[in-house]
Amino acid sequence: MKQSLQLKMGQSLALTPQLQQAIKLLQLSTLDLQQAIEEALESNPLLEREEEEPSEMGADAAVDFTAAAPENDTGDELPVDTRWEDLLPSSAPAQTNGDGEGSQFADRDTEPETLQDQLLWQLNLTRFSETDHAIALAFIDAVDANGRLTQSPEEILEALRLPDIELDEVQAVLHRLQHFEPTGVFAADLRECLLLQLRQMDVETPHRSTAGAIVNRHLDSVATADPRQLSRRLRTTPEDVLGALNLIRSLDPTPGISVGESTTEYIIPDVFVKRSNGHWRVELNPDIAPKLRINSLYANLVKSGGSASDKSYVQDNLQEAKVFMKSLQNRNETLLKVASKIVEHQRDFLEYGEEGMRPLILADIAQQIEMHESTVSRATTRKYMHTPRGIHELKFFFSSHVATTEGGECSSTAIKALIRKLVQGENVKKPLSDNKLCVLLEEQGVIVARRTVAKYREQLHIPPSNERKRLV
Repeated sequence: MKQSLQLKMGQSLALTPQLQQAIKLLQLSTLDLQQAIEEALESNPLLEREEEEPSEMGADAAVDFTAAAPENDTGDELPVDTRWEDLLPSSAPAQTNGDGEGSQFADRDTEPETLQDQLLWQLNLTRFSETDHAIALAFIDAVDANGRLTQSPEEILEALRLPDIELDEVQAVLHRLQHFEPTGVFAADLRECLLLQLRQMDVETPHRSTAGAIVNRHLDSVATADPRQLSRRLRTTPEDVLGALNLIRSLDPTPGISVGESTTEYIIPDVFVKRSNGHWRVELNPDIAPKLRINSLYANLVKSGGSASDKSYVQDNLQEAKVFMKSLQNRNETLLKVASKIVEHQRDFLEYGEEGMRPLILADIAQQIEMHESTVSRATTRKYMHTPRGIHELKFFFSSHVATTEGGECSSTAIKALIRKLVQGENVKKPLSDNKLCVLLEEQGVIVARRTVAKYREQLHIPPSNERKRLV
């Protein structure tokens, strides 16, 4: 085969650095966007925040300084013997004593406490020998997030391989650890967890002994058992059984979850939806990103005299700053277009709730705003909308559809809301089965299969009918 050189012309799409930056900014969340802006401000000297002058503030952003004035006006001149601290509170930090009370501020910035951390803290306050301390550490390492033991005392003994240690000593350490907080930790299963909580209650607690007998012998049938049958088996009154069942329901089956819970995550909405004069208005959150501008002092260096390297440096940063500001503007415009179309489609949700949610897919919005589906997907990921119905991610408003008896469509979100409403209004002594839910949904014009109802019910974390049944 003879080799040769050929010249061909063709067209292909290429992502320019400007387009790559615009796509990156579009898919960033609010917090990530603020961090990206701070990094751009630090790295580019020609980019700066646009500070609003008091005279340029609009009527909506005006501050009523008169209302904030003190009741006793001091006037332009102050008495000679007047001190500044007498008029305004001091901003200096409070004095701390030798006990280190000021260290509380540093403690607030620490990582959240886990279950193991709290158990170790209690262990350090308990007197143990070196051997018992090692056994206790092994038990703490074997506790999962729910507070359950993942290893038996026999397995702990075998894993430690300590000389002259019997199983009785390991179990004795376990009994002492089971008095740690939260009550119910270091239990092997649910039965032992509930019994530990009952045993640590006051002896005079009403129905305590009956509750212990039920947990010990009839735990599997607590949800569906007839109180009269239980009373005959336990040789007590139905009233005593009812009180014991209520006491059991007040216990915590997973005590470890209450410790080390995840910290609260605050969501900053990107879009606000408000109703004004009978119309829904969509506005971008003005606080999520500061207004930027080009530093005129550095920008004029391009026109003034200077070395070629200085001019090239300023010119490169000037171009980068303009591209960054343009990308921010495109991000805001795209986000506003997508949010406006979502509100236009989901107006019934804003007025009536989840039952009014309409089917919607990304292609519908992409077609109306004349953009690609991938662009709409980036614009709706990790972006949040503040509505009268709460704060929701933009992805929340997209859902599949199910046919109705009238030939229309119903969204899966609306069907879930109907299922939740039906379950909440059911008779607890005769809960609705999945087949019954299908029939009731069909009566409301929604055709859905039983397996679909079961799938939606599981997504709503609603147990099946046999587990929801209550005889009391």
